[in-house]
Amino acid sequence: MARLLRWESVLVLLLVAVAVVGSVRTGGTFLSGGNLFYLGLDIAEIALIALPLTLVVVSGEIDLSVASVLGLSSALVGTLWNAGWALELILPVAVLAGALCGALNGLLVTRLGLPSLAVTIGTLALYRGLALVLLGDTAVADFPASFTQFGNTPIPGTRIPYPILLFALLAVGFAVLLHHSSFGRSTFAIGANPEAAWFSGIRVKRVKLILFVLTGAVAAVAGIVYTLRFSSARADNGNGLELAVVAAVLLGGVSIFGGKGTLGGVIAGVLLLGGLRNLLILDDVSTEVLTVVTGALLLAGVLIPRLLGSRYFPAGRKT
Repeated sequence: MARLLRWESVLVLLLVAVAVVGSVRTGGTFLSGGNLFYLGLDIAEIALIALPLTLVVVSGEIDLSVASVLGLSSALVGTLWNAGWALELILPVAVLAGALCGALNGLLVTRLGLPSLAVTIGTLALYRGLALVLLGDTAVADFPASFTQFGNTPIPGTRIPYPILLFALLAVGFAVLLHHSSFGRSTFAIGANPEAAWFSGIRVKRVKLILFVLTGAVAAVAGIVYTLRFSSARADNGNGLELAVVAAVLLGGVSIFGGKGTLGGVIAGVLLLGGLRNLLILDDVSTEVLTVVTGALLLAGVLIPRLLGSRYFPAGRKT
């Protein structure tokens, strides 16, 4: 009975409700294979970044620079491609650059003791500015089709986009890391009480630094996926996406104060956010309304745990 009362169960019920309402309102279009393929593409970058960001928030920190790292990764791909680099070299360099961005965030937080909210607001502007320095307002779009097909075509014989396959593989890895490893237990302990975690022998600063590095690297991967999906490298790619990622993580039941959350809940939160956005797009609502809905879900993700309490959000729970 207690499991049925958990927030993840509520999210599943909300997902079913969105699917039913969406199917009725669109005459079946919402659940059609073509639309589900589009929905999968639309949430790909949000879903990817939400994985490591979940661990960062569970540890009691936040990273608001993820969308700017995505844009910097995209701009770097375009710049190096214009310079004649081979794609086999460009991709690992872009991921390494994202990891370095995450390392800078982590070092400022763990070595200088600065609050992650302030640090990542600053680096949000810094990384987006670097992206603009690299590409300005130009776009690079002459990538080979064999490169861009990964971002916008389904796996043969299915309606599943390749980026969702990438997400599924990473989700398994992050689920094992968070819920079935000593590193994950340390992350929960740090989020619940960092001083107690340190006195129990957990290397708090190192764990947090690793989490920021992972977040930067995966945000860069999301930047590559974004570039492939739209066949365009731009400095403003993913602009404002951090709002949707944080909304999905909090809506998934991760406490903004740390120490609580499950990756399964976050995945359900991503699907719920993506489903609502997709339904609104099918209803031809404006992008401004989509932003309002995303902001409302972000507020809901903060308010609901406070209103429902530990009965729905038990401390330090694991899947």
